[in-house]
Amino acid sequence: MIRLNLTATPQWLDLAPGLRLLVGPLTTALMVSARADPAIESLSEGATQEELALAMAKAVARRAVLDWEGVGDEFGQPMPVSPEGIDALLEIWPVFEAFQTRYVARGLILDVEKNVSAPSPTGPSAGATGIARPAQGAAPTAPQD
Repeated sequence: MIRLNLTATPQWLDLAPGLRLLVGPLTTALMVSARADPAIESLSEGATQEELALAMAKAVARRAVLDWEGVGDEFGQPMPVSPEGIDALLEIWPVFEAFQTRYVARGLILDVEKNVSAPSPTGPSAGATGIARPAQGAAPTAPQD
């Protein structure tokens, strides 16, 4: 069952001790917008999955993060949210991993849940594993009257 949150209110997301982000809901519009981000479109065709994942996480975060707590400059002074700050924050491995698992993956879980059958790219049983024994030979032709 899919549970709908019709309020669509931003929620605080704890990523690390003392670090939390206020994020908007992970909507279709947000994901479509992130996919069209110039940073994604400018990736070379030979970009690795890791490069694509980082670029996509940054694009999603730049759209989703509305506020944060626990982010400061080099002098320890609180920083306002900015695209550059979001990109720098996601360059920190544990923060990137936490954002991926606690925010992005929540939306992707629905993608996995909706397809509970074997994959079928060309027909109803294309992704299924055969369990019947192969036929021993050709069957005889039916008699003609």
